Amino acid sequence: MSEYQLPKRRRIFLMRHGDVTYFDDTGRAIDPVSVALNERGREEASAAGRAFAAEDVRFDRVIASGLPRTVETARRVLEQTGQAVEVETWPEWEEIRGGHLKQLSTEDIEHAFLSVFDGVVPEDTQFLGGETIRELLDRVLPAIARLREDATWDTVLLVLHGGVNRALLSHAITAGGRAFFGHLSQATGCINALDVGDKPGDWVIHAINHSPPSPLHTEVRNTTMELLYAQFVRFSSHLTK
Repeated sequence: MSEYQLPKRRRIFLMRHGDVTYFDDTGRAIDPVSVALNERGREEASAAGRAFAAEDVRFDRVIASGLPRTVETARRVLEQTGQAVEVETWPEWEEIRGGHLKQLSTEDIEHAFLSVFDGVVPEDTQFLGGETIRELLDRVLPAIARLREDATWDTVLLVLHGGVNRALLSHAITAGGRAFFGHLSQATGCINALDVGDKPGDWVIHAINHSPPSPLHTEVRNTTMELLYAQFVRFSSHLTK
């Protein structure tokens, strides 16, 4: 029997950006395109950087979606690891885009917040009355295929968003398939570790939703959308007073 050759794979570290605040102290909604990390989010990003530094992880490429919260997270990670790597921006990995909530009824708004990430989500499901899961997958999946076609890197850091991360993780879990598992939790500042081989279906998942500040997630038992809906309700109540 000839000697077995272990498959060669490359590493993708997939992060979600650090925490942000979508409503200010007066209850006013902050533009989700321009919103920056809050104090907690900055610490989450730095904590992730320290975790990478402790393992002496070196990145060949660092890619963010281009929205400020992802770029700032990436730069804080690099600061902790002591690496001078240019942060690339790929806008096709911007967060799933919501619509205009004013056009939805109260019942539709509640459903839009609380049901869109339930289980295996059908592709025709809209996110907050905006982009569908199908449209999200149509722009997210070709980008990951393009990244894999580039043979110049061994370890890459992607700093993206909760919805986008779910799409990529679902793609990896189904060995290169097309699905969206909405119940995959992605804490702010979390790290996922994925390996890819040469074949499209060669995905190995080593870690999902590792959160350096709180690895066991002991303080949170709600989804991102549940927490965001609670903020929205408080914001709406403020407007009606």
